[in-house]
This record gives sequence, C-alpha cells and structure tokens, in this order.
Amino acid sequence: MRKVNAFAANEPGGKLVPFTYELPDIGTDQVDIEVHYCGVCHSDLSMLNNDWGMTQYPFVPGHEVIGEVVSLGSEVKNVKIGDIVGLGWNSGSCMHCDQCMDGSHHLCETVEGTIMGRHGGFADYVRCHWSWAIAIPAGVDSQKAGPLLCGGITVFNPIVLWGVKPTDKVGVIGIGGLGHMALKFLNKWGCEVVAFSSHPDKKEQIMAMGASKVINSRDPKELDSIAGTLNFILNTTNVTLDWNSYLTSLAPKGKFHTVGAVLEPMEIPAFSLIIGEKSVGGSPLGSPALTRTMLDFCKRHEIYPMVEEFPMEKVNEAIEHLEKGKARYRVVLKR
Repeated sequence: MRKVNAFAANEPGGKLVPFTYELPDIGTDQVDIEVHYCGVCHSDLSMLNNDWGMTQYPFVPGHEVIGEVVSLGSEVKNVKIGDIVGLGWNSGSCMHCDQCMDGSHHLCETVEGTIMGRHGGFADYVRCHWSWAIAIPAGVDSQKAGPLLCGGITVFNPIVLWGVKPTDKVGVIGIGGLGHMALKFLNKWGCEVVAFSSHPDKKEQIMAMGASKVINSRDPKELDSIAGTLNFILNTTNVTLDWNSYLTSLAPKGKFHTVGAVLEPMEIPAFSLIIGEKSVGGSPLGSPALTRTMLDFCKRHEIYPMVEEFPMEKVNEAIEHLEKGKARYRVVLKR
C-alpha cells in the first residue's frame, strides 16, 4: 500500500482541495513515479468540468508527469528505480491485442487513461504500466518536458502518420498550447510553415517560434492569398471554424488533420474533397515508441514548449490562469 497526497475536485468545475488516498500493492507490471513536475493541460480542464461526460469524482487531474521511479513490480521491463520518466495521457494498455502487437498501443481498445477512472498526477505519486513510463533523455529539461508527453506527441504523431516531407508547405491552425509546439516541430522538420492565428498582435512571437508566414484567420483576403498552396494543415483548435476555407487552402492531394477536440460535427463539403483528391483525418496521441522518438528529436533540436511554472499548492490559480486564456503557452506545476 502507498499513501498518496493529491488535489481533487468533488464536483464538476469544483475547486481542487487536498485529497488523500491509498494505492493497493503494486502490480507485477506496474511502476510508481514520484512526481516532480506536472503540466496543466486543457484536457485536464475539460475533464474537471466533465465536458466529455466521463469524469468520475473525486477527480485528480494531471497527465503530463515528469518524475522519478520509486517502486517496481516483479515483471517490469526497461525501467529501474531512480529513472527519470514521463507519463502522458495513457497509463496502460492490454499488450496483446492487434493494435498493441502492431506497436499502436495508443489505439488499444482497452487503453487506460491516466485521469479516466483513476487518479492523476496532481499528487506526490502516480502509478502506471511500465510500458507507458517513458524515459526522459539525459540533458532534457524536466521542467519543460511534461507538456511534450501530451500536447507534444499529439502534434508530432500526425507529422509521422501522414508522411509530411521537409519539402512540404504546411499550415497550423491555432497558435496556443498545441499549435506553438507544432510550429517548432514542423520548422525543424524542414517545412515552410504558415500559421493561422486570430491574434495578429502575436505575429512577431509566432514567427520566432518557427512560422514562415502568419495569416490572419479572420481576414478572407489573407486566406484567399494562399488558396491551393498547402500540402498539409494541422488543426489544433477545439472550436467550430469555416472548415471549407481551410480545405480551399490545400493543394491537390493535400491533407487536413485535426487534433483539436471539436465537439460539434465538422461540416466538410464533399466536393471540396473530391476535387483535388483531398483527405481529412484525425488522431489521438501516439505510441510509447513514437513518444521516445519525439523526445530524441526534441533533444537533438532543443525543442521545448514555452511554460509558466506554479507551485503545486497553487493549483487552483494555475487552473484559473489557463481557463482565462492567459497561459503562454503551457502551465507546469512543481511539487
């Protein structure tokens, strides 16, 4: 048994208050991680408010954990006591279905979410299956690495999934917590990157993140100026937009991909796809193996999210900061 001190909400939208619970004896394939840092993701906010109708209370958020392995089950592989690891949105998968055996553990039908039906990383300890405890490469800044385990892999996966080439001209919609990391990845990938933003005042900052050009997404003339030019567009927003205007920006055989959890049905005109052989897709995060690849890429190119740090005991201030749209661009709690 392990006693865990955490912060939990007892109702939708409720304040996080001190909460103590006990973990059972560790399973043979599990590891316990002592939390050093934990990112605050917009998905934590969605779960806190029960926007997706699946939250169980008391609810302990936190799925962008960086910490130290302190306990191991008897059959754990590739992880040892004292390792610095990260834990993202997923904390376990069955390890025997076709998806797991194919290396797509994140698509396992019984994949276990770190904050779905269990308690997350706004705590001093969190537990997971050893395969989802991702080793953090030596030299990587632990303070900034947490958001890579969720937001980072969310925008990195589509680049690999769609075979984006360094010669491609690409677009990113929404330069926030996800979008700013997508800019950095695609810039180092070698692409010409067009950023779509509704905040022209952020143009200099967006360019510094790796954009080649910034398009005011509220200006039809600016959108028209790039019609038919982009090979790939990544949507990171969770709001309804004029999707057809972005499909029009795609070149023939272009691909539009969303990682933003838009709750309303997306209106996609058929002829916008048929004419030009365009495609629309979406994806969740990525596999443990791809997450390790992403971290190696980040180390090689010194890619980090922009973060603001709060002490864990000021978690409610951090949540409010994110909820009001003030985060620039990811919030991290330090324990």
